Amino acid sequence: MIKPHGAAKLTPLYVDNDEKRASLLKEAETLPKLLVNSATAANAVMLGAGYFTPLAGYMNKADAISVANNMHTSSGLFWPTPVLNLCKDVSKISGHKRIALLDPNVDGNPVIAIQTIDDIEELSQDELDLITEKVYATKDVDHPGVATFTSLGNYVVSGPIEVLNYSYFETEFPGTFRTAVQIRAEIEERGWKKTVAFQTRNPMHRAHEELCKMAKESTNADGVLIHMLLGQLKPGDIPAPVRDAAIRKMVELYFPPNTVMITGYGFDMLYAGPREAVLHAVFRQNCGCTHFIIGRDHAGVGDYYGAFDAQTIFDDQVPDDALEIEIFNADHTAYSKKLDKVVMMRDAPDHSKEDFVLLSGTKVREMLAAGEDLPMEFARPEVAKILMEHYQNS
Repeated sequence: MIKPHGAAKLTPLYVDNDEKRASLLKEAETLPKLLVNSATAANAVMLGAGYFTPLAGYMNKADAISVANNMHTSSGLFWPTPVLNLCKDVSKISGHKRIALLDPNVDGNPVIAIQTIDDIEELSQDELDLITEKVYATKDVDHPGVATFTSLGNYVVSGPIEVLNYSYFETEFPGTFRTAVQIRAEIEERGWKKTVAFQTRNPMHRAHEELCKMAKESTNADGVLIHMLLGQLKPGDIPAPVRDAAIRKMVELYFPPNTVMITGYGFDMLYAGPREAVLHAVFRQNCGCTHFIIGRDHAGVGDYYGAFDAQTIFDDQVPDDALEIEIFNADHTAYSKKLDKVVMMRDAPDHSKEDFVLLSGTKVREMLAAGEDLPMEFARPEVAKILMEHYQNS
C-alpha cells in the first residue's frame, strides 16, 4: 500500500487509550480554557484522525508563512496550506504551558483537545495579507474562504496537541465519518492494491458517477473511495446528511457491489482552489489511495480560479518527489446527446455546447425547489428525488 505523506506510518493524534484519555480530561478541568473557532476545531479533528500526518500539532508563524510562500515548512516538509490555531484573544492563556481547547460546534463546548503551547505569536496585517493572498490567490472578502480566514484573529498559538474526540462528526455521521486509520485498514482488508479517490462537497450527478467509473477503469483501480466533506460549508451548499443519502442511493443502484467505499471526513471547506486540491491529495495519500481525481475548478468558488488551475499546480509548483499519490486529471464531464452517454468534453471535439446536457447549479436548485424532474441524462431519478425533498422542505 502507498506510504503516508512524510512518514513510514500514520501519526494520528487521537488518544485512543481510555485510561490516558480519562486522565487528560481530568487534567483539562484544571487548565486554562480556550474556546476555539470551527476552523481550529476541524484542524484538531484532522490531526486526530491521521489525515494531517506527519504534523504533530498547530504550526507556528514561521511555518505558516513558509508554507504560504513555498508549500514547505521551515524544516523542509512539503505542505500546501497552514494548519493553525488562530484566535483573537490570548489573555486567558498567556503564560501557560498547557491549555484545554473547547469545541465551538458541540453543545456545552466540551474539551476537544489539550495543547502544549510552544509559542504565542502575533501576525501583522501584512503577514496576514501575505498568507491570504498566497493560499487563496485573492484578498477579496467576498471569497468565502478569505472571509472566514480573515475573521479568525491574528494570534498564532502553536504546539502539539492530544485529541480527545472527533467533535460532532462521529455522533452525527456514524456510518460515514472515518479516520485515515480506518480507511487505510478497510482498503487493506478489501485487498485493494489500487484505489482512486473522489472528493466531493456536493451531491453526485450522472457526470460525477461516470467520472469515478472512467477513473477506475483508466487507472485499473480495484475500487473507488468516495470521500465527502462533512464540515462547515458556505450558505446555499447542500447539507451533509442530504448529500450522504443521495450518494449512498446512487452507489447502491448504479455501481457494482464491493467497488466503492462511501466515507466522510471532518473538515471545514476552505474554497482555496489549487492549494486546497494539493491538500486534498495529501490526505488521500494518508488514506492509502494511489490515485486522486482532480476535476474542473476543484475546490474552487465563483470565478476566483481558472478552470484547471487545480491540475496545473501539480505540474508547476509541486515537486516531483513531494507526493506519492498520482493525479487523475479530469475534464468537465457531461452527457452527450450525440453519443448517448457521459463523456469528458475534451474527448468530444466535434461537439458544440448544445450537444451536451448542461445545467447550472442555480437552474438545478430552481427545478428541484419547483418539484420539476431533472433530465435523466443529468441526474439519476432516485438521487433527484432525495434532493427534491430537501429543497421543497427547506
